[in-house]
This record gives sequence, structure tokens and C-alpha cells, in this order.
Amino acid sequence: MTRPSFFGLLLIAPALAMIGALFLYPLGFSLAAAFTDGSGNPTLAHFAKAYELYSTDILFTLFIVVTATILTGVVSIAIAGILTLGETPWLVAILRNLYRWPLFIPFIVAAQCMRTFLAKNGLMNNSLVAMGIMEPIQATSLLDWRGIIITFVWKQVPFVTLMVAGAMASVDRSTIEAGRNLGASRPRVLIELVLPQVAQTLLVGLVLSFVTMLSVLSVPMMVAGSQPTMLTVDMAFRINSYGDYATANALGVISYAISGIAAWIYLRHNVKREVQA
Repeated sequence: MTRPSFFGLLLIAPALAMIGALFLYPLGFSLAAAFTDGSGNPTLAHFAKAYELYSTDILFTLFIVVTATILTGVVSIAIAGILTLGETPWLVAILRNLYRWPLFIPFIVAAQCMRTFLAKNGLMNNSLVAMGIMEPIQATSLLDWRGIIITFVWKQVPFVTLMVAGAMASVDRSTIEAGRNLGASRPRVLIELVLPQVAQTLLVGLVLSFVTMLSVLSVPMMVAGSQPTMLTVDMAFRINSYGDYATANALGVISYAISGIAAWIYLRHNVKREVQA
């Protein structure tokens, strides 16, 4: 029993070392720096400074991430529902071939694409003007909070849709057929019959998307450089402009807390589900 255990630990040692060096050590360092002053004494001054300077950005970050998460869930459910329940072959084929493309595009590339797509003279407005839908004078730039949300939703929808569509495909088709035979419309079958059975998978995808969007730096920096902005930009600014790691770490701890709330919601839902089962 000793030799297999030793060799097992030896095999996972590189992975454990990477986790310790790239995650656990920076996490511990940031927590210690956020709660101590230069002499190593406990203090909350860094959090007071972070709140004083960036309280608006904290609320802005919550608004952006929560809104983008909700819209991601709505769009993902709609696409997965069409793929599962759709009766128009050409529409299903188009969605199946198109919706996954953003999944393979990095956030920094997505942000650059949106800079040229959502600008006042960008591809979207020029296309609308060319089709006669609006006049050139009506063109407006969406490179603000709206652009951040659009980029996040466009980038995360394929990830959540892939999970939800897979879960919907595993649902017993007799349930869907029974609902349709009783006269229920496809939207009603999706919302009342299919969605409750894939809610757990949907929640997992949304929590992962929430945490991912909360940690992205390139999108808020490149798509909307004005104030207010997201916490990731504030942390980079404190470090690059002032070398103020203490305040940046305090902002990081606030981000940890926000992520922890999302994790708590997920765990609470899981516990309640297991109790009911």
C-alpha cells in the first residue's frame, strides 16, 4: 500500500507545485497584504481607501457582471431550446454551426473585434446605414457599459449553451412529446418541462461565467476606457501607476468576496436539492 501511494503522490507533485506556486501563494500573499500595513500590523485602512476611491466601480462591476450573467442565461436557454425542440431544420443547422464560434476566441481578441464592430463608424452602424434602417446622423457608439455587456454575453453564451444543450439532449423525449401531445407550445414545454430538468447544469454554467467575467481585464479596458470601470482595471491601475499593491490586494479580496457569494448560492442550491431528493 505504501509504494502505490508514494508513486501516486509523485505523479501529482508537479500539478500540486503549480497550484501552490501560481494560486495558493499569490492568494495568501494578497490576503496578508490586504489586511496588514507596512509593519505587518493588522489594519483595514486599505479597504477604507479602496471603498473611498472605488465604491462606484464596485457597484458598476456588480451591475455589469450580474446583467451579463442574466442575459447569458436567457440567450443560452433560447438557443439550446431551439436546438433541442426546433422544428425548422435550416434554422437549427445555422445555429448549430454558428453559436460555438466565440468559444474559441480569447477575450482580448473579442474585445478588439467589438471595438471595430460597436464603434460609431463601426461595422454594425455602417451595415444598418447601408441597409437603410437608419441615417448616418443617428449612428452612436456602444463602446461603453453596453459594449462590455454585449462582449461578455457574446463570449460566454456558447459555453453555457453547450452545457445546457447537452443536458437538454439527455432529457427523456417522451416527456417532451407528452407535453406537445397535450397541446403545449414549444416555449411552454421548454420553460415548464425541460428547463427544470436542466436547471442544475444551467446554474453551473452561469456561476462559472459569472466568475470568469468578474476576472477579465481586457474587455473593460479596451471596450470602455472611461469611468466608471470594473475592478480589474482599478487593480491594474493601482499597481502600474502607483505601485500600490496594498489597495490593489484589497480590491482583489472584494472580488474574492463577490465570487464567494456566487459560490455560496451554487452550494446552497445543491444542498437544498440533495435534501429534497
